[in-house]
Amino acid sequence: MQVGSVTTPFGRRPMTLAMVASQILAQETGPQRSVDKWKLYRALCEARRRLGVTDRALAVMNALLSFYPKNELSADNGLVVFPSNAQLSLRAHGMPEQTLRRHLAALIEAGLLSRKDSANGKRYARRDRAGTIDEAFGFSLAPLLARADDIERLADEVVAERLHIHRLRERLTICSRDLSKLIDIALEEGVPGDWETIRLRYSALLADLPRKPAATVLTATLAEIETLREEATKQLKMQINRQKISGNASQNERHIQNTDLNSILESEPSNEKLQDVNFVVEQQGRRDPIKAFPLSMVLSACPDIAMYGPGGSVSSWRDLMSAAVVVRSMLDVSPSAYQQACGILGPENAAAVMACILERGGQINSAGGYLRDLTRKAEKGEFSLGPMLMALMRANAPGERKAG
Repeated sequence: MQVGSVTTPFGRRPMTLAMVASQILAQETGPQRSVDKWKLYRALCEARRRLGVTDRALAVMNALLSFYPKNELSADNGLVVFPSNAQLSLRAHGMPEQTLRRHLAALIEAGLLSRKDSANGKRYARRDRAGTIDEAFGFSLAPLLARADDIERLADEVVAERLHIHRLRERLTICSRDLSKLIDIALEEGVPGDWETIRLRYSALLADLPRKPAATVLTATLAEIETLREEATKQLKMQINRQKISGNASQNERHIQNTDLNSILESEPSNEKLQDVNFVVEQQGRRDPIKAFPLSMVLSACPDIAMYGPGGSVSSWRDLMSAAVVVRSMLDVSPSAYQQACGILGPENAAAVMACILERGGQINSAGGYLRDLTRKAEKGEFSLGPMLMALMRANAPGERKAG
């Protein structure tokens, strides 16, 4: 058993109060205390950031532990290892000697290692006649053993935090998926509501997340996205309830009107014809959608819209649609008017029309009324976006004076 006192480094190496405290703590560890060195090393790897230890310093600690002959770290077995720098460098994967010294100093500064230097600074062991090590000079692992409980506690905290973050990420992924699909359903079905604004808020929340967010950031973001999901779910439930009420009312009306069997037989052909006509009109509308013009053409005709895009620029149709939502709100265009335009013109063309309205803002008294008028004309096939874009491109061309 090695019983030591506080020792100072050889030569010009400095001594600090933290090094003294580390040696005193190591001496207070009971001789019966033992721990599996590799289990403790794994805990040290988990807790390295909390302890301020780098990966390279851990490689040096691994090499030092490999020179300890037993698997169990114990004061009864001695806690000093005494490899030469050359041997230590080989087991640290060829680490240069200068780098080795720097990481050894870092381990000592972190209170995980201490020096037990001989009179001449050499590392060696003195053995008795039976061949048992009587005294050794080198690096003492006693501070590592003394801090075993602290290291294991920190490792458990790190593992628990990592698991907590993993679960938060899972919940955030599921919540984001739910919200994204609810918004898509609402837009596809034409459910009343400012769905583009909800999408914009959702996109902004995800864009603000750092690459490796802390648990607090994930918790806050998850809470906001869950609120958006609840809002979206509530609006969809209201729409479903309205459809149920409307369906029940129409069903009751048909039941009252068609109580006579003859009237049922007489009314069926006309209903079928009406359904056929509606089907043809609907399919004609689907076969002949309004053409979406190139994004570059829209931006050339309406350069002002760019400043309202994410980050002050527009580089995709999604950016343009996000900018259009901002402009819609700024110009006091009602959500219902914009949703109707999206349904008739398509989301891309509706965003392009908003860009045109912004560009011609000085000539339009009511942006909302103007958009509704264009939507009605488009529904009748009387409006084309192309001429509007071409006119604005000519107005914005070099050498041309912009009207208004």
